[in-house]
Amino acid sequence: MASIQFFLCLPVLLAATAAGMAAKAQAKHSQCLDNPPDMSLRGDEAGVVVSDLPGGFRGYVTGSASSSHAIVLASDVFGFEAPILRKIADKVAEAGYFVVVPDFFNGDFYDTSKNISEWIKFHSPVKAANDSKPLFAALKKEGKSIAVGGYCWGGKFGAEVAKTDDIEVVCLSHPATVTADDMKEVKCPIEILGAQNDTTTPPKLVYQFVDVLRQRSQIPYFAKIFPGVAHGFACRYNTTDPFAVRTAEEALAYMLDWFKKYLK
Repeated sequence: MASIQFFLCLPVLLAATAAGMAAKAQAKHSQCLDNPPDMSLRGDEAGVVVSDLPGGFRGYVTGSASSSHAIVLASDVFGFEAPILRKIADKVAEAGYFVVVPDFFNGDFYDTSKNISEWIKFHSPVKAANDSKPLFAALKKEGKSIAVGGYCWGGKFGAEVAKTDDIEVVCLSHPATVTADDMKEVKCPIEILGAQNDTTTPPKLVYQFVDVLRQRSQIPYFAKIFPGVAHGFACRYNTTDPFAVRTAEEALAYMLDWFKKYLK
């Protein structure tokens, strides 16, 4: 019998619904583009950038190559060079994993000079999931079991890869463009970490994901809405705000616990 878990506080949902209604006037604004990463925050990094990942990707690689467990982190639209994302990768590696953060954009990261609608046409997470098959195949050939952690754009990537047999477990943090229909095809344990004030994937949509997963008793799942934060809270936050930092650390802990539970 699959282990099914769900955690969502009703007062948080009600507050989030009110916040979502208030945000309708700003519906054209995408939180996916808020708080772009501050590249000046880059400090000591435990990993290295490589240019010859299977599939033709560059990527940030950290952790022990001898680990039997590999974590692939899929970035948001700002790409694998974001300092906070690399720090997350290093922390995941400290938990005993070999971690790869591929550059799925081939250096063409989103920035404010670009039109996001045009940019996304050339950087589909669905296509990236298919293009990444050589990477997953190579990791498996090395005897590694694989998990994916996806953020925003990478959340859709994670949902797509979870429909295949390439990975064993997935965690989606404030995903973008994920649909309830995606949940009908997921094949592995899935964790969804949402935000109370997320207008991209609001709590109401996370509930729709859960409604689908609840009917698929063979697929373990867990969903949590983090109060007081918005889209991007897990990988693109204000490092001078103690609450934001603490919430992001909590989200990382949830992801690591999920991987520890299901990555064999």
